[in-house]
Parts: sequence; C-alpha cells; structure tokens
Amino acid sequence: MYQTISPELIKTLSEIDCPSICNAIEGFNVQPKNEGFMLPEIKGVFQDLPPVVGYAVTGVISAVRQEGRNVSREDWWDLIASVPEPRFIVLHDIDTPPLGAYWGEVQGNIHKALGAVGVATDGTVRDLDEAHALGFRFFAKEVSVSHAYVHLVEIGIPVTVGGLTVKTGDLLHGDKHGVTSIPFGIAAQIPDMVKTIADYEKMIIDLCQSSDFSMEALKENAKITRPY
Repeated sequence: MYQTISPELIKTLSEIDCPSICNAIEGFNVQPKNEGFMLPEIKGVFQDLPPVVGYAVTGVISAVRQEGRNVSREDWWDLIASVPEPRFIVLHDIDTPPLGAYWGEVQGNIHKALGAVGVATDGTVRDLDEAHALGFRFFAKEVSVSHAYVHLVEIGIPVTVGGLTVKTGDLLHGDKHGVTSIPFGIAAQIPDMVKTIADYEKMIIDLCQSSDFSMEALKENAKITRPY
C-alpha cells in the first residue's frame, strides 16, 4: 500500500545531516529549491540527538476546548500500525496560538513502542528531559507546560506543518536543523549526491583555509560547475 525503501538505505540516510540531504535533493532538480522542507519555525528540540528517518503518519489536534471530533486512540494506533516502520508522526495543531501539548513522556513512550522515531508538530511539546532520555525526537513550534484539552481531531489526512504538506506514507528526515521530505524517486541516489557535493565543498573550503588562498584562485574555483 505504501511505498518504501530498503532498511539499509534508511540507515544510510539517517547517518547524513539534514542540510546535506536538502543539498542533495536540490542536485536532482526535481522540485523548486524553496519547497520540500519545513520552515525554521519547526525546530529540532534536542540538538544533541542524531538524525532520524521514517514514514509519515499524519493527524490533526486541538487543545483549546473539549468540543469537536475526538478520534479514538485505538483508531490512531491502528493507523500507525498500518504504516511501515520506522514511523515519523506529523501532527498539525489547529489552535492559534497552539496551547496544550499532545507530546510528552507518556505519548513518547507509547509511540516509540509503536515503532515511531519522533514527531513533527506545529503545536507544542513538554516533558523534555524524559523524552530526551527516551531518544524520541521532538520537532516542534513551541514548548508548553500543560496538555489542556488536547485531543485528536482527524487522522490520516494530508496536513501542512511548517509550510510542508505531508501525506501519510511520505518519507521524512529530521535532525537538529529541522525536517525535510525525501522524494522516493531519488532516495537511493542521495548518498552518492551527498558525496559529490561534499567533495565540491571541500575543494572550496580547503582553498579558503590554505596559505595559497588568493582572490584569483577563488574566482577560478568559482568557474567550476556547482552540483546543486
């Protein structure tokens, strides 16, 4: 039902930082360079934890009032289980401004047990020490102290978080810099493109740090075609 990549490729991609993933995607010209990633408002809460890769499971939440559609936890868990592992939860918060945190110690433990590596939300998170110790990644717009009346409103529909529209089953990558979506059609080629770009950038950096640096050499270097 859902498109997947090999576990080996997931492991390889999870060893690459998010900016390098974005650079590599740009190298294939499959989408405009100002699309495909979440805006800076969605921050990696834990700056010291390594990157994660997973398949999106989407939902919508609200915390302002008790009224409104309330999706059962069982239906949510069943949706999560229908998506291949590893899973990357994406929840859109319809409250403006966001109020209560769906994400904390308990939900982190539940979702990690369900094969999720983290969550991206334009809502809030809390219990930071406990979630960090668990290794469950938080990518969020805000941190808050209460869950208020937080509940699931809809699940499994396309959501837009941080300017990125995500569908259940999409391939996502996140680290301390933020979150990006990886197009399936080029996923297998990304590691090689990352190396190509790294070699190009190393050439420039080595020149800038060399005792032989000169404006002339820099301009000559700039004539080399950039791979992204």
